Amino acid sequence: MSDVFLTMPPHVRERLAAALDSGLIAIPYSAASIRSSLGVQGEADCVLAALEELEAMGVSDRAAAAWLRSIEQLISGTRVPDLVWSGPEIPGMHARDTRRVYEELLGSAEASLWVCSYAYFDGRRAFDVLARSMEVKPNLRVTLLLNIQRRAGDTSATDSLVRRFAERLWSSDWPGSVRPRVYYDPRSLEPDGPSGVLHAKAVVVDDETVFVTSANLTEAALDRNIELGLLVRDCALAMSVSSHFRVLVEEGLLLPLPMD
Repeated sequence: MSDVFLTMPPHVRERLAAALDSGLIAIPYSAASIRSSLGVQGEADCVLAALEELEAMGVSDRAAAAWLRSIEQLISGTRVPDLVWSGPEIPGMHARDTRRVYEELLGSAEASLWVCSYAYFDGRRAFDVLARSMEVKPNLRVTLLLNIQRRAGDTSATDSLVRRFAERLWSSDWPGSVRPRVYYDPRSLEPDGPSGVLHAKAVVVDDETVFVTSANLTEAALDRNIELGLLVRDCALAMSVSSHFRVLVEEGLLLPLPMD
């Protein structure tokens, strides 16, 4: 029932609310009054069925009008996600650029930042904006979630693999003096093969904005591959993602990377 009203063009939804308010469309509802008031034809029967369903629940015509207007307020207050693409530019098609969005987000955080990536390449470039932001914002809490992979045939002890990854990150790949907290999924280091990997790619900024993407923090993913993501400015959704990450850490499902 509600799908009929949700998918209506806004001007048709307002016209329906006004007709219900004025009595042009009233109980008992009819397809003829809906057609004449709204100027619709094929959709009239669907609108009639939806209004009759409201009537059966005890909703008056005036109450239905108020409900329709509340739907409009809710929809108009909802932020539409931005599509974010990597890859070849298409003439005439507007799309936000993955690298630019990543850099804007990493540089705009003021209080907290979660960055999750399966892979990164050329860390000094990938993390440059973030490291510079951390230098000038001492209260910014940054958490990186990165995957550590055991290569095929590598029989090194798990601790050795973690230490090796940490040494490379801090000595070669991290470009700043202020370090973020870093966590990894230990399942990918199981000697008998990965039982699971940290494969999510997402950024959460200040629990207000969330970016979920197919792109890793690599030059190919940011600039050349065809990658797709959604950028959403929604506190509830952003907090849901950061809370999930936080619980993974608190439950010991993600482990801290050594800081030295």
